[in-house]
Amino acid sequence: MSAVCIGPYALPNQVILAPMAGVTDQPFRQLCRRLGAGMVVSEMVTSDVRLWNSRKSRLRLLHEGDPEPRSVQIAGGDPAMLAEAARANVDLGAQIIDINMGCPAKKVCNKAAGSALMKDEALVADILEAVVKAVDVPVTLKIRTGWDRSNRNGITVAKIAEQAGIQALAVHGRTRADLYTGEAEYDTIAAIKQAVSIPVFANGDITSPEKARQVLDATGVDALLIGRAAQGRPWIFREIAHYLATGELLPAPGLIEVEQILLEHLAALHAFYGEEMGVRIARKHVGWYLATLPGAREFRAKFNRLESTDAQCANVREFFAERHNEGEKAA
Repeated sequence: MSAVCIGPYALPNQVILAPMAGVTDQPFRQLCRRLGAGMVVSEMVTSDVRLWNSRKSRLRLLHEGDPEPRSVQIAGGDPAMLAEAARANVDLGAQIIDINMGCPAKKVCNKAAGSALMKDEALVADILEAVVKAVDVPVTLKIRTGWDRSNRNGITVAKIAEQAGIQALAVHGRTRADLYTGEAEYDTIAAIKQAVSIPVFANGDITSPEKARQVLDATGVDALLIGRAAQGRPWIFREIAHYLATGELLPAPGLIEVEQILLEHLAALHAFYGEEMGVRIARKHVGWYLATLPGAREFRAKFNRLESTDAQCANVREFFAERHNEGEKAA
């Protein structure tokens, strides 16, 4: 397997954490990298630098201490603003700029950003050229397979991207109209891979090591982006990387390790956001980690009412202690 390269950066494996707004913050990125992701991409930041003074944006713009190469995703619909945002992020330490034309969210698409841009191929070309010109670091692009099922223009957009100097292209196997419903389709991704010579990454519904292998084989892509499947399961990166390298499945992490990872994640969230915001953000992550464990729903109802760091950590320890005891009784 040859190394995946984005500009001067060679990635250690083919598994990348996809950017997700409200999820791939710095604590989560660092955790996924430690648990085997070959690269992690920051949450989407608006290209309107006038909005960067909000606390939310300031936290999204912290790239120091992030694992390298530091890839930052920007979103917007105005070439000059995107170019300015790219420059500003590079000044803040970004080593790769990723442009979002893949987000189907209404609030992003209504502003003619995200996957809405795929409707306007001339604007796509203007944006990509402006951003590539603006910075000395590699620029990558994330798209969907098209606008809707009768307008799958992913190949055209991929060729525009290659001509503009984009150094890698991630493709989510759904159209804008599909949002996140139905199943991802990989045929268009395979066709895009054939149509261009830059690295292409597949994204969408890659939920297990076996599925990762299937998607790589079906599309011939260079790497995979994992998004929602990593929520509450950050060790999926090491599982996939190991399986792709050896053909062997790693055993699932035991309760002790899951507890350890979760407590470490909580501590990092609280340290990064401060207690009030950290406690709030921890709730959704804890929900994801425990989703498949017995008693999780009752636990969550109680957990979501807790207001302090200490109470959250104590509660998680208690939940795992009960699971251990039940396991011992069953044994």
